[in-house]
Amino acid sequence: MDTSRLPPAARQRRGSEIRAFLRSRRSRLTPADVGLPGGGGRRTPGLRREEVAVLAGVGVSWYTWLEQGRAINVSAGVLDAVARVLRLSPAEREHLYLLAGLNPPQTPAAARRISPELRRVIDGWLPRPAYVIDRHWNLVVVNHAARVVFGYGEDGDNCLVSFFLDVRHRSARTHREEAARAMAGQFRADAARCPDDPEFGRMAAELCSVSPEFAAAWAAHPVGSTSQGGKVVDHPEAGELVFEYTTLPLPDLPGHRLLLYNPAPDSGTEARLTALLSERRGIDG
Repeated sequence: MDTSRLPPAARQRRGSEIRAFLRSRRSRLTPADVGLPGGGGRRTPGLRREEVAVLAGVGVSWYTWLEQGRAINVSAGVLDAVARVLRLSPAEREHLYLLAGLNPPQTPAAARRISPELRRVIDGWLPRPAYVIDRHWNLVVVNHAARVVFGYGEDGDNCLVSFFLDVRHRSARTHREEAARAMAGQFRADAARCPDDPEFGRMAAELCSVSPEFAAAWAAHPVGSTSQGGKVVDHPEAGELVFEYTTLPLPDLPGHRLLLYNPAPDSGTEARLTALLSERRGIDG
């Protein structure tokens, strides 16, 4: 645990927090929970430090120092072993990583699920567009307005790929050059947060090979990340639609983001959007 660069007060707080956290997780387990004989003579409930150490495959002294918050070297593999023994939830495992001064690992894709509550938020945002993207900008959930306005689907569409390669998106987005730089910069910032993920590099290289526009924007090395912004669309039926958007991280879905769009004030977008969706409802029956 490298805390040498932290101020003394911060080191002390981190040490106190990891000590209280690990003790509380030991105390909620019994020997029987982990396949050990109960025995007697326990003055406090829960597992002993030496039992956690043995089950995790680490030295008793090392685990004791970890729980005391001392400045020791910690690896991801050892933290995972401790998390497994203490039966930590994904959120608790992430918390342990942060207390130990390491970046939490990404949750496996198979473990990520969109909750019914989140789906209701997205559908309840109508008649305004809303959708969720994953860390590689693949669309995960899209409401009806986002499909009608932006032409997004839900089966494998990717925001970045669609912007640079899809004919409809190329013709619909206004302020094209500025938007291209912004998207390339946001994607580069996302890639920097995940240096061990080769998919970002693969996507960038593939887009550079097929899109001169992306290649030019990427070569300029823009970097940017924003939680709020604007988007202007020249819709073939509704005309110019001007939106403000807010991006919200989803802690329960690491790497996923919820994007919520609102019609820009005094742009006439709200009336045109309402009319467009009303017309589409009539066509769709």
